[in-house]
Amino acid sequence: MTQANLSRHEAAGDKTAKRHREIQAKIDKIDKHKGSSAKKNAPQTGARAYPVPPFPKQHLKKPGLEAELTPAPMYDAPYYEGSKKLDGKVALITGGDSGIGRAVAVLYAREGASVVIVHLDEERDADKTKKLVEKEGRPCLVIAGDVRKRDFCHDAVEQTIKAFGKIDILVNNAAFQLHTDDFEDLDEQHFDETIKTNLYGYFFLAQAAARKMKPGSAIVNTGSVTGLVGSKNLIDYSMTKGGIHAFTRALSGNLLPRGIRVNAVAPGPVWTPLNPADKEAGDVSKFGSDTPMKRPAQPEELAPAYVFLASSHCSSYITGEILPVVGGY
Repeated sequence: MTQANLSRHEAAGDKTAKRHREIQAKIDKIDKHKGSSAKKNAPQTGARAYPVPPFPKQHLKKPGLEAELTPAPMYDAPYYEGSKKLDGKVALITGGDSGIGRAVAVLYAREGASVVIVHLDEERDADKTKKLVEKEGRPCLVIAGDVRKRDFCHDAVEQTIKAFGKIDILVNNAAFQLHTDDFEDLDEQHFDETIKTNLYGYFFLAQAAARKMKPGSAIVNTGSVTGLVGSKNLIDYSMTKGGIHAFTRALSGNLLPRGIRVNAVAPGPVWTPLNPADKEAGDVSKFGSDTPMKRPAQPEELAPAYVFLASSHCSSYITGEILPVVGGY
C-alpha cells in the first residue's frame, strides 16, 4: 500500500470516528435531558391501565386467597366481547377458583362454555368464581379436592360428564410454588409437593379426560417462563414447568390421531395469590418490576390466550406449542 493510499484510509477512518462521536454526542444530550424519569415509567399497552409496583407489602398463607390480595387481581376483562368461540363446550379448569383460572373461567363462560372449576380448599374464592360464571349466563360446577390424587382426578372428570354429558376442554392450571434461596434447603417433602402437584396432577387429569374426549377437544396446560429460562430460587418449580412443556409436546403427538389438540401457555409474572403466598412481603411489593413492562400481568391479560388455544375456530392447526405471555424479553 502506497503512502498516499495509507493517508487516504487514515483520513477516512478519522472522518468516520468523528461522525461516530457526533452521533454519540446527540444521544448523550438526549439522555441527559430525559434524565432517569423515562426509565421509571411503566408502559401501558392494554385496553385499560394496570397497576404497577410498588404494591403493598404482603405475604399470604398457602394456598393463598385472592380475596386477601391487594390490589385485587383484575380478571373480568370488561372490554372483551364474546363471539361464541366455545359455544356448547364443557371445560374443566383446575385452580379455577382464583388467579389465571378464575379469569379463564369467566372468558370461557363469556364464549359460551359450561364450566367446572377444581380447587383445593379456597371455598370463598371458588364461590365467587361460580357466581361470576353464572353472571355470564353459563352453569358452573365446583369440585374441591387434591389433584395429586389419581382417584380424585378421575372422579372430577366423571362428575363433569355426569353434570354436563361430556368434556371438551381441560385446563391444567393448579400449581404449588415455594422458593428456596439455597439449593440445600430444598428438602424431599417440599420437592415431592411440587412434583406431585405440578406434574402428577397434570398427568392424572389429562389421562382421565383424554379417555372421554371426542375429536375437536383440547387440553391447555399452564407452563411458565421459569420452564423456559429457569429461576435460581425456584429450582423444583422451574423443573416441573419445563417438564410440563415437554409433556405438552409429547402428548400432542400421542393424542393428535384422536383429534385432540394439546398446547400450553407459559406466563411470566402474574398478579395472583400464587406469588404472594410464596415470596416475602418486600419481594411481593416489587413483583414484576424486572420485566420490560415493569409490572406483572393481570389474569385477564392471560385468559384470551387460553380461549385461543381451546377454540377450534382460532387454533385448529396448532398443537404441541408453548405460547409465552411474559411481558417481553
